[in-house]
Amino acid sequence: MPLRQYAYFALFSRHTTADDMASELGITPDEVTVRGSRFTEPAVVPVDHSWMVVCREPGLRVDEQITCILDRLQPHTDRICDLTRHLARTGGGAVLQIVRYFNDTDQAHPGAADAPNLFGWHLDRKVLDFLNATGAELDIDEYDMAGAEDTT
Repeated sequence: MPLRQYAYFALFSRHTTADDMASELGITPDEVTVRGSRFTEPAVVPVDHSWMVVCREPGLRVDEQITCILDRLQPHTDRICDLTRHLARTGGGAVLQIVRYFNDTDQAHPGAADAPNLFGWHLDRKVLDFLNATGAELDIDEYDMAGAEDTT
C-alpha cells in the first residue's frame, strides 16, 4: 500500500504573525501561513498565522520525521515555551501535526518493495517531554486515498 506522510511542529495565532514569531524565536521557519478569511473562494485561506518547521523526507517513519524536527527545535525549547504561553493567552498555541495519505497511488515509486516499513511508529519520552513543556497538542490526520471504485 503506497504511503506518503509528513510531520510538522507549528506555532499559530490570530494576532501574532509568523514573522513576529520568527523574530521572537530566532528560528527561520520552513513554511508559514498568513491569516485570512476561513471561507474565501476559490481557495481556502488559513484562519491563523502559523510558523512551521516541517519534515517531508520520504522513506522515514513518522517518529524519524519528528526526530528531525525536534533536533532543530530542542535547543530553543525555552523560547518556544515562552512564546507558546504568550500565544495561548490570545487563542493561539502549538501543535505537532502528523499527516498520512494511505493508498496514495499518485505518489507510488518503482522499487517500493525495498522501501522500509513506514506504518509503525511511536512517540518516545523525549518527544512527549517536548510536547508537555511547550504545551503543544498532537494532531494526527490519516486519509485513505483509494478511489470509490477501489473499495469492496
